[in-house]
Amino acid sequence: MRILLHIDDIEAWRDALAERLPGAEIVTADDPADKRRDADYLAVWKPPEALLAEQTRARGIVNLGAGVDALLSNPALPAGVPIVKLRDAGMAELIGDYVRYGVLHFQRDFDRYRRQQASREWHEHNVTAKRDWPVGVLGLGAIGARVAAMIAADGFPVHGWSRSPKSLEGITCHHGDEGLVELLGQIRTLVLLLPGTNSTRHIINAAALAALPEGASLINPGRGSLIDEAALLAALGDGEREGRLRGAILDAFPEEPLPESSPLWRHRRIWVTPHMAGPTPLDEAVDQVAEAIRAFEAGDEVESVDPEAGY
Repeated sequence: MRILLHIDDIEAWRDALAERLPGAEIVTADDPADKRRDADYLAVWKPPEALLAEQTRARGIVNLGAGVDALLSNPALPAGVPIVKLRDAGMAELIGDYVRYGVLHFQRDFDRYRRQQASREWHEHNVTAKRDWPVGVLGLGAIGARVAAMIAADGFPVHGWSRSPKSLEGITCHHGDEGLVELLGQIRTLVLLLPGTNSTRHIINAAALAALPEGASLINPGRGSLIDEAALLAALGDGEREGRLRGAILDAFPEEPLPESSPLWRHRRIWVTPHMAGPTPLDEAVDQVAEAIRAFEAGDEVESVDPEAGY
C-alpha cells in the first residue's frame, strides 16, 4: 500500500503515520517521480496540481483539514475518487477558544479600551451582562456545533444557523434564507464557521450586514470567501466615519498570506490573525487519517465529501 503525503511539517506527519500504518509505503513530493506516482491513497493538504496529475490509481483521498474548497477546485483532482476530510480532530476546541476570546473582546469592551489607550483616555464602560449578548454561529457541522455549545456553556444565548433544519440542545436553531435573516437581526456577535462553497460565497454581503443590529461585531475563523470584503469595509466605516458594524476579528482570507497591500491590515476596527484559529493537532489528525485508510482498504462505508455540495 502506497500513501502519498503532502502537508507542512512533513517529517512529523510521516513518522506519525508510519507508526500507525507500519506496513504502508509513505511517499512525498520530495521522492523521485517514479516512486511517488500512482499512490493507492492520498493524504494531502492543498497539493500542487502537478502532484495530483501523477495519481491515476488512487482509491481514496484524505483531506488533511476541515476545508475542502482548495482540493475540490484543483483541476487535477482525480475524478470519482471518494474524499474524506478531517472532522474536528481536536480543532474544534482550539477554534472555540478563539471564538470565546473574540466574543469577550467585544462584550467586555477591550476594543474600545484599546482605542482609548491610544488617546490616553481614562473612561470605564458599563459591563453588558452575558445574557444580554446573544451570539450567532453560522455553520453547525462538527466544529460549529461544538463551538456553539462552548459559547452557550459560558452563559451567552446562542443562535445557530444551517441550510437544513437542525436541533441542538441549548442552541436556538435557524435554517434557510428566512432563518438567516431572523438570526442576523437578533445577535450582537456573528461567528462564521461555514464551509467555502459556491452557495456560501459572500453570504456576508451588504444585505446581511445591514440586517445586523447597529454596533454588532463579526468573527471569522471559517473561510475567507464567506465575506464580501468591500461590503465589510463599508459597514465598518473609516477613520473619518463610523460604520454600523463595531469591529471584526478575521482569521481567514480569500488570498493567503494576506497581501501587504490589503486595507484590512490598517483598519482600526479590524484585528487580523494569520489563519491560526484552529491548527490541526497532529496525533488526533493522524488517528483519523489511519482510520480512514483502514476503512478504504476494508471496503467499509466512509463518510465522504459531496463534491457538488462542497463539503
